[in-house]
Amino acid sequence: QVQLVQSGGGLVQPGGSLRLSCAAPRNIFFTNIMGWYRQAPGKQREMVGTIAPSGDENYADWVKGRFTISKDNVNHTVLLHMNKVNADDTAVYYCNAQSIRTPATYWGQGTQVTVSS
Repeated sequence: QVQLVQSGGGLVQPGGSLRLSCAAPRNIFFTNIMGWYRQAPGKQREMVGTIAPSGDENYADWVKGRFTISKDNVNHTVLLHMNKVNADDTAVYYCNAQSIRTPATYWGQGTQVTVSS
């Protein structure tokens, strides 16, 4: 069973920054599209952004440059850098790995991010 292990998250003040991490098995990390999704209370899960094995990045329109995704190829970790957060960013954030060859998709356990003063 593929395990994506998330870390980070918690409480952050409006306008602040936060970083989430997602550790993946080596084969998954290098062959899957890695991404971050979020689900706010009462809302559907939505994409934050993805990064392909090639390094190509794709973000939701609402990100507007505030969030970026990077990969640590040594530790097989995908990072979500969150800047200038606001209350609307409060949600459970999920790491995702999507195979580029099959329909297989894997999820992390989720981590709560709360933006509040």
